Amino acid sequence: MSVRLYIGNLPKEEIDRQDLQAVFAEEGDAVTTKLIKDRKTGKCRGFGFLTVNNDEQADQIIEKYNGQLFKDTPIKLEKALPRTKGDENEEQAPKAVNQSSSHPAPNTNKDSNRRDKGSKKSRRGGGGRESATTADSDAIRPDPRWASELEKLKQMLAAQATN
Repeated sequence: MSVRLYIGNLPKEEIDRQDLQAVFAEEGDAVTTKLIKDRKTGKCRGFGFLTVNNDEQADQIIEKYNGQLFKDTPIKLEKALPRTKGDENEEQAPKAVNQSSSHPAPNTNKDSNRRDKGSKKSRRGGGGRESATTADSDAIRPDPRWASELEKLKQMLAAQATN
């Protein structure tokens, strides 16, 4: 059974799949790469995928290539999370995540309150925020790999709010 590996920290410039495939050329034809590009600009979005034959080979490749330089940036390799049904529309899924996760952030609420006071029309009607907060508690959780970084950011924001 094939295993997909996530390749992160790729440079956000115009690169080809062949450039990325050349990094793993030593592994032979058993590995294939897929580079994720922006549809409008054609530039790399900063990540891609590597498909290998089995878990043993995946572990060996992660150990061998994780941190290796690719165009002056160290690449990050790890086993890719399994796809979910929402991933088929790549462009829509991240937007929904960003919108729902931006509501609880302290800075965005302060900014929107400032706009409400300065504008003639009030944006408070419609109950849009109430439905977003209930959806946040049920649906999307932050990636556990970034939990410590998120906690640091929350502490920094709390410190700024008290000043």
